[in-house]
Amino acid sequence: MRRAGILHSSTLAGPHPNHAAAICRLLPVALVLYLLPFAASSPAQQPEHTPAPTAPLPAMPIPQTQGSITGIVTDADDASISNARIILTDTASSPTENSPPQQKALTALTANDGSFILTSIPPGPFTLTIVATGFATRQVTGQLQPSQALTLDTIVLVASSATTEIQVTATQTDIAQAQIGEEEKQRVLGVIPNFYVSYVSDPVPLTPAQKFQLAGHTLIDPVNLILNGVAAGVQQATDTYAWGEGVEGYSKRYAAAYGNFLTGTLLGDAVLPILFKQDPRYFYKGAGTIRHRALYAIANAVICKGDNHHWQVNYSAILGGLASGALSNLYYPAPNRSGVGLTFEAAGFGTAISAASNLLQEFLIPKLTPHIPPKAPPNP
Repeated sequence: MRRAGILHSSTLAGPHPNHAAAICRLLPVALVLYLLPFAASSPAQQPEHTPAPTAPLPAMPIPQTQGSITGIVTDADDASISNARIILTDTASSPTENSPPQQKALTALTANDGSFILTSIPPGPFTLTIVATGFATRQVTGQLQPSQALTLDTIVLVASSATTEIQVTATQTDIAQAQIGEEEKQRVLGVIPNFYVSYVSDPVPLTPAQKFQLAGHTLIDPVNLILNGVAAGVQQATDTYAWGEGVEGYSKRYAAAYGNFLTGTLLGDAVLPILFKQDPRYFYKGAGTIRHRALYAIANAVICKGDNHHWQVNYSAILGGLASGALSNLYYPAPNRSGVGLTFEAAGFGTAISAASNLLQEFLIPKLTPHIPPKAPPNP
């Protein structure tokens, strides 16, 4: 072996002092060479490394998508119950340890056929309370899943037989407020406001305050503000009106476009409807032949329902268009102002635009507008 060869070399045979020194020098080397295989075969134990515990990742909130609930309310004889108040309550989904769940309430009224719809409802447990004059109050509970369009079984109310009862009734103002609350959710493609259309067959007349409320909601809607800005931009690009270019020119065009929108909405949809006691909304028919519905839509450009539910000449829209056109002469540049003839011409053009818009409302827009009643009874 290699270790024996080193120790038994011929240079170590005699007792010469140099030989002793050589032995002394070689002994440590020989010892190291002898122990080296053992060291290699028995590596030093490495201290075990215990990985530090990994902290759990915080739970990510799961987005909740709102759903809707629809149903029909009848009596024991299967007759529809209209104007029944539907009150929905649900428990907030994320209460803290130190605060109890908060209760939210949504309300709706049943249509003439007893149908109702509640929208924008967060998922989770819910309770429906149904209140109708002459009937015992009933509650329905359930669970709404995310994005679910839940259709309930027919809700049957039993005639009240108690000698003493507490009745919760809605005033005409409350019913009208509930109706315009639904209308203010209506947007074409979910974006463009479509507030002045009613899908109720026999709507409750609006109070003067509610007519101003609907007009004000329309005037400050962000989408309408943007659309007026787009109109001003198109006028700027085509150099319409003698206001020049740049920021100043665009500002004047935007102010004029919004001024027309402001005066037309306030006068035609609020002030004059209050004076003439007329309803500024378009009432969707949704039934009958195509010809009948088309004639109905065109006629609604010049007629409207009064607050007395009778059809009459739409003085509000006609005079509102004329007044808005006349007022525009106060802020348009002198070269672009319209005389009396052009004002009447513009009012006639506006009436034609209203007829075309009504045709779209009757045949196309309901298909593109979410948040409308699932079943709209026909208007007479």
